[in-house]
Amino acid sequence: MRINKFISHNTGYSRREADELIKDGKVSVNGKVITDFCEVTHEDKVRINGRFIKLKKEFSVIVYHKQKGELVTKKDDRGRKTIYDSLPNGFRKFVSIGRLDFASEGLLLLTDAPAIATALMQSDIERVYYLKVKGLVGDEVVKAMQEGFFAADATKGAHEKTTIKSMEFKPFLVYSVLGSSGGYTKLKVMISEGQNRELRRFFGYFDLEVVDLKRVSFGRVDLGMLKPGKWRYLTNSEYDDLRNFMETNNVRY
Repeated sequence: MRINKFISHNTGYSRREADELIKDGKVSVNGKVITDFCEVTHEDKVRINGRFIKLKKEFSVIVYHKQKGELVTKKDDRGRKTIYDSLPNGFRKFVSIGRLDFASEGLLLLTDAPAIATALMQSDIERVYYLKVKGLVGDEVVKAMQEGFFAADATKGAHEKTTIKSMEFKPFLVYSVLGSSGGYTKLKVMISEGQNRELRRFFGYFDLEVVDLKRVSFGRVDLGMLKPGKWRYLTNSEYDDLRNFMETNNVRY
């Protein structure tokens, strides 16, 4: 494992902060100060400012009900509200497992184990969303939900500064059109990816603006009755499911 990744996995430092510690000569491996990146194993003795880094044996995961108008980031240069403004200070070192954009709401998982966050983000675990789009969902959109498609231009619905232009959309695992009224359509969908603004881009391709988006589950973790702005730890059964996932996928943290 690269030294900066090792530090971020086993301490409260981010990978970027670990980079700075290494450059400043504050990190030693087996008694030798390093100023460049190297590979380490769990048998190596890594110290920061002389203090030995103990391997993290336990981890925590929380469920947070993200509110509309919050950013999933540690700090915003424009002073906008972030999820960490709503969470207790003790969770500032937690990293989010995927993101929900500024205008979206619902279930967001956070953990103090970055390796677990990465593994879950890259997994094909199902995610369930409720959507409200402006316009009517026709046969072309239904076919796209059933079969998936490639969009050479998938920028409608994306952030204005996006660098991701094209996107491959996999078929939805499940979808249901819940009804239409007043020029709007409500849907419930299940997908197995978490690409950048994937659902907003998908419907935007068909000129259907997503006006409401709420994630209600990630795998077997459900939002339930958790109110906006509130959080909870995973239940024992949810932790058991996560440990099974880690064992199956050989995830070390």
